[in-house]
Amino acid sequence: MLFEGLELVSALATLAACLVSVTLLLAVSQQLWQLRWAATRDKSCKLPIPKGSMGFPLIGETGHWLLQVLSKVFSHEALQSYLPKIQLVIQDTLRAWSSHPEAINVYQETQKLTFRMAIRVLLGFSIPEEDLGHLFEVYQQFVENVFSLPVDLPFTGYRRGIQARQILQKGLEKAIREKLQCTQGKDYSDALDILIESSKEHGKEMTMQELKDGTLELIFAAYATTASASTSLIMQLLKHPAVLEKLREELRAQGILHSGGCPCEGTLRLDTLSGLHYLDCVIKEVMRLFTPISGGYRTVLQTFELDGFQIPKGWSVMYSIRDTHDTAPVFKDVNVFDPDRFGQARSEDKDGRFHYLPFGGGVRTCLGKHLAKLFLKVLAVELASTSRFELATRTFPRITLVPVLHPVDGLSVKFFGLDSNQNKILPETEAMLSATV
Repeated sequence: MLFEGLELVSALATLAACLVSVTLLLAVSQQLWQLRWAATRDKSCKLPIPKGSMGFPLIGETGHWLLQVLSKVFSHEALQSYLPKIQLVIQDTLRAWSSHPEAINVYQETQKLTFRMAIRVLLGFSIPEEDLGHLFEVYQQFVENVFSLPVDLPFTGYRRGIQARQILQKGLEKAIREKLQCTQGKDYSDALDILIESSKEHGKEMTMQELKDGTLELIFAAYATTASASTSLIMQLLKHPAVLEKLREELRAQGILHSGGCPCEGTLRLDTLSGLHYLDCVIKEVMRLFTPISGGYRTVLQTFELDGFQIPKGWSVMYSIRDTHDTAPVFKDVNVFDPDRFGQARSEDKDGRFHYLPFGGGVRTCLGKHLAKLFLKVLAVELASTSRFELATRTFPRITLVPVLHPVDGLSVKFFGLDSNQNKILPETEAMLSATV
């Protein structure tokens, strides 16, 4: 009887501890989102935090006109204008990786790549390379401290995040002013151009502070999750050489890669990428199995019932993307990397509306999802057609999920240059080729 009483007391104590932990977790989570708001936006900014947007100020009920503006930023026409620039940035990056004498840290390098893409392509800033490198270091400090505890004391993560934001906004203001003064020689409209012009069409002349905040939001949206997905893509192509070869076969069939191995001349087009069905399957499978973020928050607009439980209006709820992908009955062998599951013969993602949602779902689905998929497709095409790469460690690293999914050691990979027949050029051979006779 005594033991039964002790077991009951222990169970009640465990339950109480769990309730306290959940309460603290929710409280800290709310504070972290408030910190994100404080670390990314100036308190004097006229754009209020939208109800239910969980700290993403440019997407919410109070900024409906901005939703319309951002839809133009990621429209088909805009993506077509970004595409040649994205391809050039990726090609330059892969050449740099291949010329590096040692293995590279893929996760760190893809972060630099996506940051460069956001600055050079999405925003159209002409920042010198040295200044761009410094800005990237500051931005990393900013990102690393966004989810710190909101304690504004010297040497805390919060204070470092605020200081990094201030430095970033100073650099961004300089780049914006230079961009506004120099309008000659532009061969395409970047996202910032569209943001400025479309806001004028809606009678919303944006202040410099709002431009800086909007610019920082666009960089934030294009940075971490795309770097995560890019790293996962490279890891899976390393793990599954048959998938990489099948992708090359599709590129040959579409005339993007010659039968001899060397890539065809010319830039890619959206309609060309749309015709690469296996490439689409590969990207979909990467995003299914290695979704960069775990889920999202929503505010309940109307009381509803789910599995016998009533969810009241006004509650904040969280949905899990990874759990959805892991438990969705439409997917067979959920832990297996199998791009063919999305092929026409199987089409596992077509059965049901919300079984596959790497970019969220409903009216708040990720506005930049088409840009993210475009970037991943171009990266995959360039990897398959112009690169040879191999794992530089004995085993693949373990994966961590915080703050976004990525390998714990960053994934060490050696890239090689290629000759005209797509054969690897070893460092010694490169030295001989570059020697003056």
